[in-house]
Amino acid sequence: MGILSCSALVPQEYFSIMRRLSLMGLLLIISCASFGQPPRTFDWVRASDEIVQLDPMQFHSGRVYRPGPDGGNMHVIIHARQPVTLAMTGAREWSEAQQRPETLGGLEYRCVREHVIDTTYECHLPPGQAMVLVLHDERTADRAIMKGIGVIVNRRGARDLVSPNDVQITYHSWSCLQNCVQPEYKWFLLAKEKFDVSASGKLYSVTPDYDGQRIWVKIKAQVPMTLAILPSQAADQAYDKPETLSSALAQTTCKQRGVQKIEFECKVNRGDGPQSLIALPESPIRSHKKAEIEFQTLKCLANCDLIESETAENK
Repeated sequence: MGILSCSALVPQEYFSIMRRLSLMGLLLIISCASFGQPPRTFDWVRASDEIVQLDPMQFHSGRVYRPGPDGGNMHVIIHARQPVTLAMTGAREWSEAQQRPETLGGLEYRCVREHVIDTTYECHLPPGQAMVLVLHDERTADRAIMKGIGVIVNRRGARDLVSPNDVQITYHSWSCLQNCVQPEYKWFLLAKEKFDVSASGKLYSVTPDYDGQRIWVKIKAQVPMTLAILPSQAADQAYDKPETLSSALAQTTCKQRGVQKIEFECKVNRGDGPQSLIALPESPIRSHKKAEIEFQTLKCLANCDLIESETAENK
């Protein structure tokens, strides 16, 4: 009892489950193959604390956040003795309103949270706009009036009439926790030019720095072209003797034939030595034709030894 055999399922249900399991396995394999290095793990990490004492109805502005072009998130933990209201508003508008306190209520506030004593406060911020965290003490005005009278009667003892609202703000930053050191890459332009198409074509070379180095090619031509990444020796021979191109193309999978406008990528290995991009017209040119080509490669700038370690582990 309690054990479900395959025979207990009707065929349609059985094959449906198997297809889902196969798909999950395939996605896992693709995921593992696509990300050679272990993925970095991020989380909110405590950054700093701020202790604030608020009088009744008092406002306080905390940290200013400057999200990027895609927006951003913020994360703080609030502990207060008395209830406060939390919100985010534009930093520039807030600064201007300090000169005219009567306008504070008319500002546009986001992510408003009322009656807060203990909470984790988060807000997604709009792109490109500096935002400030604002706290407002929720205690009523009559006690503030009592305090005001006390100031007149006895300035030294005024605060004894109304205890300040102690608020602790714990700011957090989104930081890397695990696998934080990763190889750093940057695309480098190897060639970008306009040229007259001729029978000899064009030749560009690159020496790979690591296995699996990415090559990116873009071409726009007035006539069909053949492009290929070949070992430099084979490419030089095909450049000098176009009749040998067919045999050279048979030895590579990184090639495009009969194209006039295309972008494509390939990978090259350091152990294969210098590589060359060759670009030749598909047929003899009888008139003046133009072409544009761009050739880039993804180079490793830092922590490149991690690439070698990962390659060695996978062999």
